[in-house]
Amino acid sequence: MAQITAETTQIAGRDQYRALVARRILIIFGLLIGLTFTVSADMALGPANYSLSEVISTILSPSTASTQLRVVIWDIRMPIALMAITVGASLSVAGAQMQTILANPLASPFTLGISAAASFGAALALVGGVAIFPIAIHYMVPINAFLMAVAAALFIHFASTMRGVTVETIVLLGIALVFTFNAALSFLEYLASEQALAAVVFWTMGSLTKATWEKVYITFAIIAVTVPVFMKQAWALTALRLGDDKAASMGINVRRLRLQTMLTVSLLAAVPVSFVGTIGFVGLVGPHIARMIVGEDQRFFLPASLLAGALLLSATSVLSKILIPGAILPIGVITALVGVPFFFVLIFSSRKRAW
Repeated sequence: MAQITAETTQIAGRDQYRALVARRILIIFGLLIGLTFTVSADMALGPANYSLSEVISTILSPSTASTQLRVVIWDIRMPIALMAITVGASLSVAGAQMQTILANPLASPFTLGISAAASFGAALALVGGVAIFPIAIHYMVPINAFLMAVAAALFIHFASTMRGVTVETIVLLGIALVFTFNAALSFLEYLASEQALAAVVFWTMGSLTKATWEKVYITFAIIAVTVPVFMKQAWALTALRLGDDKAASMGINVRRLRLQTMLTVSLLAAVPVSFVGTIGFVGLVGPHIARMIVGEDQRFFLPASLLAGALLLSATSVLSKILIPGAILPIGVITALVGVPFFFVLIFSSRKRAW
């Protein structure tokens, strides 16, 4: 009798687990459908609006479309729409893994000073013509931004490994970096000419309007390289959420895992920021959305974070085109306007669930 009861319990538990997995897969599939819709809307909207049927037919059969429609969709709007996907996905995955390895729900490229460091690096090139990597002088703005962002990420990592450093210390350290780089940026803006000042301000607002196929390919390549690495370490990263001691007892080299993840995250966060400028809250809100709907299991949390970030920035790109007819607002401004109240909703909803 006891054996039958145990077998029944085991079968019930297995059925519940399969149902949970199926529900999570269905949620991820729903995010993908939503992303498909926002991308189509992003390509349909603009100074000249087109129907979704015209957009889809131009994508599937460009030879049958008019020259004007083909140029607008393929050469202008599609790079912007795809850049929104890749940048949103990159920042969200970077924020998700920062939160995982630092055990900090506020960790993201924006809150820990990585985006501010990238802005300062770009300003060095735009204002003073300073190239941190002089060989590639023609790409000094994105390269400066990338190198400064990587330096800030590594600084955060090595500070987090120091003895006695707590989660609160890392948060305060990130805030200190934000203020430091913002102060340095303000000083450069004070010294800048009117033309250089306008370029810096536009860059720090974040914009997808200068997206090109080359930038899309590079950002997508970074995702294609880094995400499989995270998926391969999914079990170890999930175990890390249980605490360093428990993860170490499972045979995980916690220090090496954190270093590898932070190096990968710095690449994932720095490249898109160096192309499109400062875009905040995507790397903070996207992972929290994924965590609320699929939980902490990295097998589902990682793809959900990727799709949630891509969907969030793609929807924001659509919103930036419809708020003021005939104008495209800087997307970094829209993410801040949308992200702050949405993050408040996340905080209070989490508090209610906790009670």
